Amino acid sequence: MALGILDFRLGIHWRRGWCWPLLALLLGLPAISQAQWQTQSILVKPGWTAVYLHVDASYQTLDQLVGSDPNNPIAEVWLWQAPSSTLQFVSSPQTPTSGNNQWANWERLGLGFSGGGSLIALQPNAAYLIHSLAATNYTWLLQGKPVTPTYAWTTTGLNLLGFPSPPANPPAFDAFLALAPAFANAATIFQYPGGNLGPTNPVQLFALHTTPVTRGQAFWMRAGTLFNNYFGPFQVVLSGSPGVNFSNNVSQYSFHLVNETATSVTVSATLLPSEPPPTGQAPIAGVPPLLVRGALITTNLTYSFSTLNVGGSQTWTLTPQGQAGSDITVVLGLNRYAMTNNNPGDLLAGILQFTDSFGFSQVDVPVAAQAASLAGLWVGNASISQVANYLKSYQTDANGNPVISSNGNYIITSINTNLGPVVTPYPLRLIVHYDGTHAVLLQRVYVGLNTRSNLVLSTTQATLDPTQLGTARRISSTGLPWSAANAPWPFAGQLAEGGVLTTTATVAYDDQATNPFLHTYHPDHDNLDATFSNELPQGSESYGITRQITLNVTPPGTDFISLTTANQTLSGVYSETITLGGLGGATRTFNITGGFALTCISTIPALYQQ
Repeated sequence: MALGILDFRLGIHWRRGWCWPLLALLLGLPAISQAQWQTQSILVKPGWTAVYLHVDASYQTLDQLVGSDPNNPIAEVWLWQAPSSTLQFVSSPQTPTSGNNQWANWERLGLGFSGGGSLIALQPNAAYLIHSLAATNYTWLLQGKPVTPTYAWTTTGLNLLGFPSPPANPPAFDAFLALAPAFANAATIFQYPGGNLGPTNPVQLFALHTTPVTRGQAFWMRAGTLFNNYFGPFQVVLSGSPGVNFSNNVSQYSFHLVNETATSVTVSATLLPSEPPPTGQAPIAGVPPLLVRGALITTNLTYSFSTLNVGGSQTWTLTPQGQAGSDITVVLGLNRYAMTNNNPGDLLAGILQFTDSFGFSQVDVPVAAQAASLAGLWVGNASISQVANYLKSYQTDANGNPVISSNGNYIITSINTNLGPVVTPYPLRLIVHYDGTHAVLLQRVYVGLNTRSNLVLSTTQATLDPTQLGTARRISSTGLPWSAANAPWPFAGQLAEGGVLTTTATVAYDDQATNPFLHTYHPDHDNLDATFSNELPQGSESYGITRQITLNVTPPGTDFISLTTANQTLSGVYSETITLGGLGGATRTFNITGGFALTCISTIPALYQQ
């Protein structure tokens, strides 16, 4: 064994906890981008309007989104960039100027404007001042990728922000702020009613009872020294990402629902399909099939779950802020077994729309998943739990004595070859590689870096970079016959849930390296005559072995874990028919069976063979 190559015969040491990140790092595997689409309707008034974006429209530049549309009256877009230093005070609403580094701008070319500016594309979760040249209101339909709200509040001045209120029937400010009385008492709010910038645009908002918290509208706000964390009755706190992205290998995703009020609130989540993507964007094959994990069932240690269908809802009741149950963890699962009809690489995308029982907030969380290919290296074990008997029954006389035939042999009446349980299950290592079309069974495989520093799978060590063998791995199965060439055994059938794989491995009766009946240095089992000069025929001291191996891959169980890990683990029934060849072509057959489980430890579809 070459220095640095570790032989894992006793257990799988590539655990999913670190194998997947390592492979992704070495391969440079990209995560798929969020590709859900939603149209935000924005009311742009004549003159100047402050807007807040809940979608990411950065897939196109402003020249493409606005400048190329002759029917769009928007001439200027100014992005508010909050001061990065807490020592910078913004005590009053600002007029956008190109000399102020708190503003980035875009201008339409023509119509008296020179075009250009420091703002190239629109960012989500940001406030903008929009200058419209139209004489009437303009509805700007902006298609983008929905984003979960994130806010940065400063106590050293004004904040230009919007609220994630529902597009239809938004609450009035007094009702909306009543759930946060400290903020309501301290808040000073300014809004842009439209028209030219001046003493009345923006203007302080006093009519809280009649002014709606319009989604997509931005307001200047301050609350003195109060740090405000209230932008709606609840928050959806994700795990450091802009949305729920299962990619092609993630099975579960957890996030928090947090009550921001002093009263109980019921939060509902509805799964919605994505809009058709814009021209040039990745097509969407459907909506991810989601499961919501429930409580642990102690009788079988599985989790209950509910299916979240398109248009279906799931609800949670949060206790008042600060109490147990006001911050809960929600675990979503992706039913990968339900994605078996999708082609590898297909993108599934949707939107989880969260609303509250007050009707005050709507938080849209993008959800994406990619149909995974089963191509790669699968390693696991078969557990042999049953072996066929070979029990003969003999004819007896009236006294119970065996009856002997005319040729002097006992008379056999029957042979019991039924399967029977073993005392202790016998483990057998399985190594399967699948290139997406064909599967093979391997006695050993090498995993490591080649001379180009690419992570590869190979049947020989020679493929690997000899200077980097210290990080390489050799995975072996002592239950399969060794050969110098290490030629794989091809499977017939497909590697898939519900599929059946069969292959045949043979061991010649005179194979000194692998035939278990041969003992090279034992005179009674060396396959040689008494003079050690002539090789004996098959069946004299050793037997030829033919092993027909079948993997019957069963669909996953109906529990939460099995459904969500369907493309990362495979299990089923292992069966093997062992045929021994003896003198004159005589044979005897033995059957064994049990269960097997395989785990995908590498998604590399290519297997190098030399």
